[in-house]
Amino acid sequence: MRVLILSATTGGGHMRAANALKEYIKMQDSSAIVKISDTIEYVSPFLNKAVTGGYVYMVRNTPKMYGSIYKNADKNTATINKTMEFTTTSLRNKLLPLVYDFNPDIIVTTHPFAAEIVTALKQNNIIDIPIIDIVTDFAIHQAYISDGVDAYIVSSREMVDQVVERGVSRVHVYPYGIPIMQSFYQEIDREKAFASEGLDPSLPTILIMAGSFGVTDILKIYHKIVKSPENFQIIVITGKNEKLYETFDNYLRKITINNTIIELRETVKAENAAKAAIKTAKNPKAKPAAKIKPQHTVSKTLKPAKPTELLYYTDDVDKYMRMADIIVTKPGGLTVSEAIAVGLPMAIFKAIPGQEEQNADFLVSKNMAVRLEKKDSCTAVITDLLRNPEKLENMRKAINSFSKGNAAANIYLLMLDLVKKYKRK
Repeated sequence: MRVLILSATTGGGHMRAANALKEYIKMQDSSAIVKISDTIEYVSPFLNKAVTGGYVYMVRNTPKMYGSIYKNADKNTATINKTMEFTTTSLRNKLLPLVYDFNPDIIVTTHPFAAEIVTALKQNNIIDIPIIDIVTDFAIHQAYISDGVDAYIVSSREMVDQVVERGVSRVHVYPYGIPIMQSFYQEIDREKAFASEGLDPSLPTILIMAGSFGVTDILKIYHKIVKSPENFQIIVITGKNEKLYETFDNYLRKITINNTIIELRETVKAENAAKAAIKTAKNPKAKPAAKIKPQHTVSKTLKPAKPTELLYYTDDVDKYMRMADIIVTKPGGLTVSEAIAVGLPMAIFKAIPGQEEQNADFLVSKNMAVRLEKKDSCTAVITDLLRNPEKLENMRKAINSFSKGNAAANIYLLMLDLVKKYKRK
């Protein structure tokens, strides 16, 4: 089977879903030929730079504006349809060489723009190939809806209804979930994992992930979380955000030095007290021994610390999720799907208005996540979860009840079925 997966690099989730599906296909059929293409880059490098750069800029600097554009585009279907029709008419033929050269048996899209372009070829009878459209969030957007799609893959039964409300036949919508790497479905030896990281398996563990773009105020959230009086340890994964990693690293180094100085001061105090007691016992009329001041001063601006392991980019996110009791994260579709696969309760922060905000609303409504809406609430929310293990257990049960199992496996079987149907035409 020849599979063409059309994706895009606006956000990290679309490509991650594409690679996860490719991994599973190759595991099942080593002879399968699977090609992933960055669709926008292929049809127009200039457009890709503008779209990707514009997306990153807006979600970082003007998230509310991005949210407004996202919502308006979803509501004003006539406007978005005209815009997409104009765009795809000029770009669809640029995609045609890729389709012709690769000659796929089936096409899978993990980005709405990719779906729009390739279905334009099908609508104009230029190609006749089955198309599967994977929605990589937990709420539908009008941009995903295109004539010519044979199957929509969504994350929940609620999303099936959302797609049907937009005019798609129910028989074409499958609540299989978002494909993720197979490692997230594999159990680990937690004792060995904790030992390998030098962490205490008896302590509750909080995993903090900064998201695909990183978040500059994650350190402030960390400051609030570590104020909790509960005993726990933290794993921080900054992703490919060098500035965030260096900031965290410098902070943790200062905390280590600060704590060392505190210990030194306490030791000196104890030694002074012991010396004074001995001297007084020998000569009650003697003057108290002079106090010995430590050579360093302690910074009053540093916050309290918990045992913390800091990581840059890692391919072992599945392991750290298996080790954790709570994940503090942005609600991106892929990260959420990975957390669901391992049954990990979520504490959500800084959801981008638009798809991430919709993801957060859905997760909270299903008791799979809690919100860290204000920085000042972080301490209270985390403390409450750690002091009430029954709440965490109820969240885990909700997650396991919601889980759709191995999404990639179900999508693969659907692909085989669609290929057979088209060959019988």
